[in-house]
Amino acid sequence: MEETTRIKKPKWLRVKLPTGENYRKVRGLVDEHKLHTICESGSCPNMGECWGEGTATFMILGNVCTRSCGFCGVQTGKPDPVDMFEPGRVANSVKIMGVKHAVITSVDRDDLKDGGSEIWSQTVRAIRQQSPGTTLETLIPDFAGNWDNLQVIIDVAPEIVSHNLETVRRLTKQVRIQAKYDRSLEVLFRLKKGGMRTKSGVMLGLGETEQEVLETMQDLRSVQVDILTLGQYLQPTPKHLPVVEFIEPEQFAYYQKLGLEMGFRFVESGPLVRSSYHAEKHLFDQ
Repeated sequence: MEETTRIKKPKWLRVKLPTGENYRKVRGLVDEHKLHTICESGSCPNMGECWGEGTATFMILGNVCTRSCGFCGVQTGKPDPVDMFEPGRVANSVKIMGVKHAVITSVDRDDLKDGGSEIWSQTVRAIRQQSPGTTLETLIPDFAGNWDNLQVIIDVAPEIVSHNLETVRRLTKQVRIQAKYDRSLEVLFRLKKGGMRTKSGVMLGLGETEQEVLETMQDLRSVQVDILTLGQYLQPTPKHLPVVEFIEPEQFAYYQKLGLEMGFRFVESGPLVRSSYHAEKHLFDQ
């Protein structure tokens, strides 16, 4: 049955091979020093473009998640103990690669009392110490609604703090099994109250309606989110949720237009858009 529900990828999802001098330079550094980026391990279609612009995404707190979201290809299970040397290694990678704008993300660590927030804080501080000219975006989990742990992120004040809503309200329980739609909105609200520039992302093609997408966008504006990314969901493996629909590029353009009219400062909207796409451009006001 899984096989019959699959639909063929349209031509607009074809990815250009990464090129350019800056990309080749970063590629060489990554290979030489055996550095780890989500850009590479996640096979991001925009890796060449982002690396060429001096942006890269790193994942902290291991590579095993305590949650089992229906869309995500990260391994689920019991994570390894926290590696206290990880912040220094990530900071060293950022320095070696000459990253101008670093995006840091993580697995969910519901097994930890602090949700991993202390490692988050140490990583931000370590990068700033080694690469004071590098700006930072942190793509954070919801910390299971522990607001003291969220405050740790606010206290180190990354230039941008991102938390993805991922999908519309109706599909949240199916797509993000252990997450809650309203809790994610509260995360974003508390970040904004804390003075952060906020960002969120939504995947399309999971069976949502146009009206539901617009309602989700309005919900994000109601908590004053500054930056919105909209991209096409792609099934990581046959075990994950199937793609219900491939959204036309014209529809993404329509959402972008409406999002800017709603008041988002930036809207990145397109089939190949991912959370950190054009991340370096989100530092500046329009």
